[in-house]
Amino acid sequence: MSVIKPFLAVRPKKEYAAEVAALPYDVMNSAEARAAAAGKPYSFLHVDKAEIDLPLDTDLYADAVYAKAAENLQKLLSDGICFREDREKLYLYRQTMGKTVQTGIVGCAAVDDYVNGVIKRHELTRADKEADRIRHVDTCNANTGPIFLAYRETAQINRVIDKYLSLAPAYDFVSDGGVRNEVWVIGDDADIQSLVDGFRQVESLYIADGHHRAASAVKVALKRREAHPDYTGDEEFNYFLAVYFRADELKILDYNRLIKDTNGLSDDELFEKLGGVFTVAPSRTPVRPAHRHRFGMYYKDRWYCLDLKPGLADENDVVDSLDVSILQKLVNEPIFGIGDPRTDKRIDFVGGIRGLEELEKRCHEDMTLAFSMYPTSLSELMDIADSGRIMPPKSTWFEPKLLSGLFIHELDG
Repeated sequence: MSVIKPFLAVRPKKEYAAEVAALPYDVMNSAEARAAAAGKPYSFLHVDKAEIDLPLDTDLYADAVYAKAAENLQKLLSDGICFREDREKLYLYRQTMGKTVQTGIVGCAAVDDYVNGVIKRHELTRADKEADRIRHVDTCNANTGPIFLAYRETAQINRVIDKYLSLAPAYDFVSDGGVRNEVWVIGDDADIQSLVDGFRQVESLYIADGHHRAASAVKVALKRREAHPDYTGDEEFNYFLAVYFRADELKILDYNRLIKDTNGLSDDELFEKLGGVFTVAPSRTPVRPAHRHRFGMYYKDRWYCLDLKPGLADENDVVDSLDVSILQKLVNEPIFGIGDPRTDKRIDFVGGIRGLEELEKRCHEDMTLAFSMYPTSLSELMDIADSGRIMPPKSTWFEPKLLSGLFIHELDG
């Protein structure tokens, strides 16, 4: 049984929605955020990456950064760019990117669903990234970025979605990258209750994207529970902002790997070792793998097609049979000496949205070798989460990304 809760949203006025909405904080660095927000005083990057409004040498984790984020959030309200709803509602949020269309329901998920495992994870989180978002949520007193959840569809939920898709949206704009964003307000009490009841039939929710945001929101809630031992469970801090998407609509792109050097191996030594794992064949064109257990490799201005040799993958193990696991276990660690891809500076990761050209570019700039990957499937993600296992880092790249700033959940609302 899953929980979705209507909430008293803070959101942009219709005429400002496109100006406020911004990509999430964790897909760009500070320099990129400064460039993206240049000339855009209402961009939500001024809240999510508030260091862009402070001197260049400001420590990203300085008190001033979090204070500025809270100040900028309140300024959106006081300047009349955003407004607070008059009562609790849910929302429908549809994104269209090319042939990909994903429609989610915006509401609040329960902290207890996360704690009790109804909301399932597939990635580990880093303490430093958690600490940053904990301070951001606590200082802003709000969830400013939604967690991207997936669920297995039910007819009852679909009926409400279909009803609203036939109506005119409250927001309708195209964001960077050509993504169309549409939002419908679900204010009818009967429709809200139908969705609440529909999610009670959903056994599990899956974090598709936003593991650090989810973990941070939960830790803020637990911290506030400790500070208020008489809490009832109904307080807003017991819930966090989320968008619930049907799993069958979601698209996972490849998440490719870049390697800094060959670990001292000559070309002959490198290809001899790779030949023990793969059938290696040169390719005249860039290699975008067409199926599981095929990899592309770019090295010294040339592409290669790498097919895993039979018997090297444990197909009965949901984690070990992942291509990202195979590459780490059979190549990155034994050949390149990269033991922990979460911390090793000799490996980097590039989302498939940037294209194979980005791999070639980076190999000409600061890296030596690249691997293109076949995307992890959503069924693999859900199977691993159901088994209580964890994927290797950087296993999934979801597109389109949920925009921040369209919905804000205040913790004392």
